[in-house]
Amino acid sequence: MSLFLMNRYLGDEDDDNTGKESRSKALLQKLQKQAKEREQQALSNRPHDKAEKAEENDTDEKEVNRKRKTTEDVPIQSKEKKSKKKASLLKTASAHDKEIPCEFESSTDEKQQNREEKKESEACSDASGEPKGSSQTGFPILGGFEKKTVQKVHRVLPQWLAQPDVIQKDIKRNLIPISSVPGICPKILKRLEKNGIDNFFPVQAEVIPAVLDGVCHGLLMGRGGYRPRDICVSAPTGSGKTLAFVVPIIQALSERVICQVRALVLLPTKELAQQVYKVFCTYAEGTSLKVVIVAGQKSFATEQASLSEDRGRRSCSLADIVVATPGRLVDHINKNDGFSLQHLRFLVIDEADRMIDSMHQSWLKLVTQAVYKKGSDVSIFGRREPGPITAASLLPAQMPLQKLLFSATLTQNPEKLQQLGLHQPRLFSSVHSGTSVHSGTSTQEASQPMEKFNFPEGLTEYYIPCTLSKKPLLILHLLLRLKFSTVLCFTNSREAAHRLFMLVKLFGGVQVAEFSSRLSPSERKKTLKDFEQEKIQLLISTDAASRGIDIQGVKCVVNYDAPQFIRTYVHRVGRTARAGKSGMAFTFLLGVQEKNFLQMVRDAGSSGVQKQIIQSESLRSMEARYEETLVELGNAIKDEKSKKHMAL
Repeated sequence: MSLFLMNRYLGDEDDDNTGKESRSKALLQKLQKQAKEREQQALSNRPHDKAEKAEENDTDEKEVNRKRKTTEDVPIQSKEKKSKKKASLLKTASAHDKEIPCEFESSTDEKQQNREEKKESEACSDASGEPKGSSQTGFPILGGFEKKTVQKVHRVLPQWLAQPDVIQKDIKRNLIPISSVPGICPKILKRLEKNGIDNFFPVQAEVIPAVLDGVCHGLLMGRGGYRPRDICVSAPTGSGKTLAFVVPIIQALSERVICQVRALVLLPTKELAQQVYKVFCTYAEGTSLKVVIVAGQKSFATEQASLSEDRGRRSCSLADIVVATPGRLVDHINKNDGFSLQHLRFLVIDEADRMIDSMHQSWLKLVTQAVYKKGSDVSIFGRREPGPITAASLLPAQMPLQKLLFSATLTQNPEKLQQLGLHQPRLFSSVHSGTSVHSGTSTQEASQPMEKFNFPEGLTEYYIPCTLSKKPLLILHLLLRLKFSTVLCFTNSREAAHRLFMLVKLFGGVQVAEFSSRLSPSERKKTLKDFEQEKIQLLISTDAASRGIDIQGVKCVVNYDAPQFIRTYVHRVGRTARAGKSGMAFTFLLGVQEKNFLQMVRDAGSSGVQKQIIQSESLRSMEARYEETLVELGNAIKDEKSKKHMAL
């Protein structure tokens, strides 16, 4: 606490001498004397400081002049401050008649002097334009960053994605006789001819020999004793991808001795699973192979009985080929003890891009665990999950698991494909997207390029500008005035599909049906059959019918609601123009949707969407009946809601 200790100031002289003079005069004289001494000291130091500054900055005369001006102005300001300070001190001293301690006085003067010196140095630094503290510390001052050109990120794909085996898109001009495709056995050729197939499509002629090449030495090993490569196929809708994996799997398993699940085919929907199941049954006829579908169309107990049976203390498989949906497959793996995948040889993933999106169900992880399940039985055919390829890992021969991926919109994102754990994959594609990116594209476009997709060769695409209130009239105009038949119409929700179905049905003149999850599996099956037999003129559907389902005879596809994603559009329009035939696709676009939709389709590789304008005069004759139908529709919807509330 000595810092705040203050002793009364008694002066340098004795009390007898100072008693005659007033304390205020003595204080004033002392302050004046000290002020004069400091002024003289400042004047004597000023020329010396100016000389040093001139020597340091003689290269830049302008800066020196600024420094001199600032240094001359600062002492004047300090004098004025000092005089004001003295006057205030005199007033306080005379008013209170107190003595100021010398220690406190000297300390305040030193602080004031330090402040003045700091202000003087700051003024000099501001005048010279140098950053504060740079000369004292010697550290560089951050700032003044220059904009550097950002290096463009170029798209670099793995070699198997960047350089695929190219498949011809034009089906009609590239038909290949089935007898000229190597590796197919006579029994399969006879079965193909019996079903009216004399030529293979390009994708079939390329993929079938590639799969058969992996089983030319039996099921236990690939060519040369190595594990066969996994195969990915990206080809247009209706190009024959289903037959491309059905034929080689039937031929590879036809010589099997013991019935075990050796082929598992996974599909996203029940309808698609039913369709693939029928194809397998057609070509398994005449062999001892058994095909079973597990898609939730029957009860769990019924499916369980079709997969395996107990013989004594042992469960025996009743299926060689299982066609399943992911959810139902997971149920059987977890709950069915007699269902074994330890002998699985082929894992087929159809509509692979959508199956990748359903990976949250962990179906692939469960399948892999079931294939390489560690049991108590030790066998020479025991399987271990493969790791890195080394000489030691190849010594114990074990049956490999080969994965076959098929899709019309197969992703080229390596991060997504990595989830499937592919082994040295080989890609067959009708679209070749190299690794090079045009120099005119921006960095964002280069790092996230738009994927290219496959469109059927015989497809003609149109779009019709319209308003929201005119869309129902447009679909009626196409059916009643233009006499379109077998039209498949897509909406974005099942509510919209049901509402449009009721509207067209109440309007009259059109044989219409709906296809959505509102219907039971048996009702949907019957609806598709009636549509293929042309008993139904208009089928209004959600995207449940857009994936892979081969609906015979679809001449026109109408996108009543514009799709939000390009993959959805590709699969919708792919329901027509299948197997080399011709077809049309119409999309109803609002004014705010037109620009983005056309850009999306153009970037995806479409040959072009033509604009088709329907004049409002063509719709006026239907407007009166349309207004009446809207009133009837409102009443019908109210009745449906009341019935639902009564049922609850």
